[in-house]
Amino acid sequence: MKIRHKIWLEEDGKVLFGLGRYKLFKAIDELHSLNAAAKQLNMSYRAAWGRVKASEDRMGKKLVERSQGKGMYLTAYAILLLEQFDRLEQQT
Repeated sequence: MKIRHKIWLEEDGKVLFGLGRYKLFKAIDELHSLNAAAKQLNMSYRAAWGRVKASEDRMGKKLVERSQGKGMYLTAYAILLLEQFDRLEQQT
């Protein structure tokens, strides 16, 4: 027997953060590019950007920042969110 679970955060029935967004933000953190992260996850750029913006809007927090040159980086809040999601996953 195997116990399976999925963890996500939602508010008013709308997803704030879950495994899919976790993977997207991890890829952004590693690749410093939304476009490269979307490609790695076989997503369109538009879909990836939509998920980032939806999470930011629903949480009321900035999750990504663009560098002065090219590149995208996670905010301290987004990094904390990833760390807390990791801890939740390890505890269950």
